[in-house]
Amino acid sequence: MWPQGVIFVALPQLGPILVGLLAPHRLSGWCDSLRKLPWCPPYKALLLVWTTIYSVMGYASYLVWKDMGGGFGRPLALPLGLYIVQLTISWTALILFFVAHTPGLALLHLLLLYGLVVSTALIWHPINKLAALLLLPYLAWLTVTASIAYRLWRDSLCPEHQPQPTGEKSG
Repeated sequence: MWPQGVIFVALPQLGPILVGLLAPHRLSGWCDSLRKLPWCPPYKALLLVWTTIYSVMGYASYLVWKDMGGGFGRPLALPLGLYIVQLTISWTALILFFVAHTPGLALLHLLLLYGLVVSTALIWHPINKLAALLLLPYLAWLTVTASIAYRLWRDSLCPEHQPQPTGEKSG
């Protein structure tokens, strides 16, 4: 697996690293508001799960790459191209959710992402069944993440979406 496998496992981590660099001080305060959802995991658990999911996805992409003969020829264009597209959409959803604090837009990206991950799994299945199965936890996690984004969007828990108090005059 060395060194290509390590690269494939590390590559998906670039998105969360980018999120951390873009808004390191803004994340913790906003994520504390997520605790208003009693079923929402703590912020550190969210990070741990995302890191694990991205590592598993990276390993799955490595399995596909290896089974297709390595390199970056034409046969890999669809299976790995689709993976790169869904990885990019996933990173965009993270930025929309954690940096821009726009759960509605993040939800739209997550719904698109769900379809892309299912498509990726279906394309990968004939190439490497384990790689396709390794995407199932990602689909489960996307369901949880989309539920959180939907709830935040619906309930307007984000500070920029909360109704502003009107200046009432006391008489």
